[in-house]
Amino acid sequence: MLIKMKRFYSNENATQGVMVVDGQMVYTLEDEKREIKVNNETRIPAGTYQIKLRNEGGMTQRYAARFPNHKGMLWLQNVENFEWVYIHIGNHEDQTSGCILVGTKADNSMTIERSADAYNLIYPVIANAIESGEIVQIEIKDECS
Repeated sequence: MLIKMKRFYSNENATQGVMVVDGQMVYTLEDEKREIKVNNETRIPAGTYQIKLRNEGGMTQRYAARFPNHKGMLWLQNVENFEWVYIHIGNHEDQTSGCILVGTKADNSMTIERSADAYNLIYPVIANAIESGEIVQIEIKDECS
């Protein structure tokens, strides 16, 4: 499975984009682009990354309690200079910490809405593909700086 993500707008605080998973589109929100990484304040580089399920850590436990049938965090692999990059819920840039947030609606104030709805839409498709042995990758492209 190849998930496509395109970043379409960025400012000094955040980046918005769209992600398509098995024909379903959701909006994304990330930190801003920086030439030199600042922890919890920099988006990951554009590229293609494999996604695996991570079944340990505090977020895994919180998501398992909140979302029925949660099988682990959607974890992007081998992101240079980053660790524990996930696709997860959140509405504001200060909730990203280098990760990718998803929502069903985006607005001009650099926030996304209905994040849990978007997560519930894409998560089962991705997690089931990984669990069935399929290699799942995300291709992230920049259409903005």
